[in-house]
Amino acid sequence: MSYVKPAEFVQTMIDAGESKVFMSTRDTIIRGIMAGAILAIAVAVAITAAVQTGVPIVGALVFPVGFCILNLMGFDLLTGVFALAPLSLFEKRPGVTAKGVLRNWLLVGLGNLIGAVAVAFLVALTFTMNFSMEPGAVGQAFIKASTARTLGFAEHGLNGWITVFVKGILCNWMVCLGVVGAMTSKTVGGKVLAMWFPIFIFFGLVFEHAVVNMYLFPLGMMLGADFTISDWLIWNQIPVTLGNLVGGLMVTGLSLYVTHAKTLPSRKAV
Repeated sequence: MSYVKPAEFVQTMIDAGESKVFMSTRDTIIRGIMAGAILAIAVAVAITAAVQTGVPIVGALVFPVGFCILNLMGFDLLTGVFALAPLSLFEKRPGVTAKGVLRNWLLVGLGNLIGAVAVAFLVALTFTMNFSMEPGAVGQAFIKASTARTLGFAEHGLNGWITVFVKGILCNWMVCLGVVGAMTSKTVGGKVLAMWFPIFIFFGLVFEHAVVNMYLFPLGMMLGADFTISDWLIWNQIPVTLGNLVGGLMVTGLSLYVTHAKTLPSRKAV
């Protein structure tokens, strides 16, 4: 049988969280860079597919390919370690501290940012003939999306900020189900299917992902979108990152941990 039962894959989650906390600085950053870069490429191909077909849902069907690749290669997204790293702290694994968990989050996030922005620059270059021409239809789609997801939310003030925060929660609920889903199978095909479905859901519903946005907004600005770095941070990146933390840790990570690793005694028949 290729299926791994919940009680077993939750222990894998805890073990994975522990290994990430103790990973060297070099390895953590490199894995973060590669994850951010691969996810950025996946966004580019998803938006290209949506523009070419005129059917946005096609982009959502295509996008999970990047997540599957980076996960199978063992690279790390900030959204994933939001759920995994703290579990080893809750389990009181020797040497795991809150400081170690925060260190992992910061290093992975830094790596993701470096990888995403680097790919944004390279993609912007290809969209503009080395910045000598205006971007075409796909580039314009990035400008439109990045503007709508900053200034569009800013127009609604606090209501916009709360909306982005909740979109971040819903996003990482799905994304971390994809991370965990890969642990439920022992075959590559099973892992890919288990990852594909929840990632398709988050992208298709246009939820907000912190690492995707580390690529989307720098690319939009490089292509000429009219918003500032502070607009990006205040009206998207900060609330999205906080929402991703809540969705990954509280909704996915803890729900599995408390019901499969820290189960209560079985109910007695009456």
